[in-house]
Amino acid sequence: MSNLILTNHPFTTVRDVLRYAVSRFNGAKLFFGHGSSSAIDEAAYLILHTLHLPLDNLDTYLDAHLLPAEIAGILKVIERRTTDRVPAAYITNEAWLGTYQFYVDERVIVPRSFIAELIPSYLSPWVANPDDITDILELCTGSGCLPIMLADAFPEAHVDTADISTDALAVAKQNIATYGLQDRITLRESDLYTNVPNKKYQLIISNPPYVNSASMDKLPQEYLHEPQIALGGGEDGMDLVRTIIAGAKSRLTQNGILMVEIGHERAFAEAAFPDLEFTWVSTSAGDDMVFLLTADQLP
Repeated sequence: MSNLILTNHPFTTVRDVLRYAVSRFNGAKLFFGHGSSSAIDEAAYLILHTLHLPLDNLDTYLDAHLLPAEIAGILKVIERRTTDRVPAAYITNEAWLGTYQFYVDERVIVPRSFIAELIPSYLSPWVANPDDITDILELCTGSGCLPIMLADAFPEAHVDTADISTDALAVAKQNIATYGLQDRITLRESDLYTNVPNKKYQLIISNPPYVNSASMDKLPQEYLHEPQIALGGGEDGMDLVRTIIAGAKSRLTQNGILMVEIGHERAFAEAAFPDLEFTWVSTSAGDDMVFLLTADQLP
């Protein structure tokens, strides 16, 4: 964006730049799949974050007059989101899952998980007493969001967590330190089970790469900024899921549970595992995103 555009504009208030941002986002046909669901939500988030204002109090500030430097900063953010189609989380270096805030950058995918919706209720009804959970294994940790939430929900548990990416583990380490959970979460560089402890877990949780190859070829440009290794799951999206299921039984306690998120790939999952009786867990997106298997159901 030229300096002329940054300085020669009619904007004075938050309302002005919000309207402009929504028009720019809609005109560019941006894709919203990393937290916000609409142009206005994303514009409001980016503006309030840039101004260091509370994210839940837009109305209070709509008619506030802005300094020239503040407007210039907002316009730069709007232009980057519109022209480069960078996910908002990479611009602000933050992402939210419920009430949990995480640092993110291009080394990890932007946190988004339907399993995250289930953790605050302690994975009920499949877990009767959260205090009975002492050992959790989380695979494909990315930014560390799920192990942090799991450690918070299950106060007696130690969480072993694994990722093949050293870059992702560096981001996860930062987030774990922010929440002060270094003593309760162990990060491991591991290709799924390859380098995890030889022990039994009551819960194995994973949100692995699961996008099938045809869908990978059609991803919106926003997703191309993310590490592709964290998205693609092979021809049918089930490459890593096969390994996760194959190795789970030997690592679960007798009454242990495996929970895996697979997004929109239910048909591929059922085709890949026709003999398994999946329990499909209800989330805000329906009953197709997360499956559960008990230890005695596993091959």
